[in-house]
Amino acid sequence: MNQTELKDFLDEKVLQYNTLDFIESDPVQIPHLFSLKEDIEIAGFLSATIAWGNRKMIIKNSHKMMDLMGNAPYDFVMSHNENNLEQLESFVHRTFNGQDFVSFIKGLQHIYKNHGGLEAVFTKHQETDSMQKSISEFKKTFFEIQIQNRAQKHISDPMNGSAAKRINMYLRWLCRQDNKGVDLGIWKNISPSLLSCPLDVHSGNVARKLGLLTRKQNDGKALAELDIKLRQLDPNDPVKYDFALFGLGVFEKF
Repeated sequence: MNQTELKDFLDEKVLQYNTLDFIESDPVQIPHLFSLKEDIEIAGFLSATIAWGNRKMIIKNSHKMMDLMGNAPYDFVMSHNENNLEQLESFVHRTFNGQDFVSFIKGLQHIYKNHGGLEAVFTKHQETDSMQKSISEFKKTFFEIQIQNRAQKHISDPMNGSAAKRINMYLRWLCRQDNKGVDLGIWKNISPSLLSCPLDVHSGNVARKLGLLTRKQNDGKALAELDIKLRQLDPNDPVKYDFALFGLGVFEKF
């Protein structure tokens, strides 16, 4: 396929998969449960954090996280007590355990009390062409307070060569205006043009088959390569192609 044919093919796949039906089988459904801005962004952040492995299990455990917080995540983050935190210690999703959950609640409280909230932190460090430095700075800010070191592995750092798939997915949810009711688009201070595709095994394999990616590893260098190609296809909304790459890989076994 030439560039025009590739763009037409992928644009068609975006239209096919960027629909309300997508929500049913995706963890993006978790932030959709809420209407308060802070609830949406906290629910999205926590569910994106555990978004690896079996998708049904991710969704089930994300709902469990919300239940443990009384389905009022912002209120829980800001006004929890020690007894509330003890209730979280039974939680487990793969290597993310109850201690990690407690650490994340403390980190989130720090973000909202001392840094103006999640949107403010991500906005502060954005660059003119990328959000990857912003993700790295967010991680530093999140772990400024003394919490368990083991929790730090659950937020990737692009400056250490990671593709940071889950945080890039989270930023797509919060920043992208898709007018289809999937991505929430409640953050207005970060342009969708800066977003990167959540690069994983599925999107990476499809990207290679389509000639969008040559690097074999799904790491930060691969993400930078994919960014360039997707921005050529749509400079204003490059991350929309996540729907095409993911849909082709997961639903069509492309």
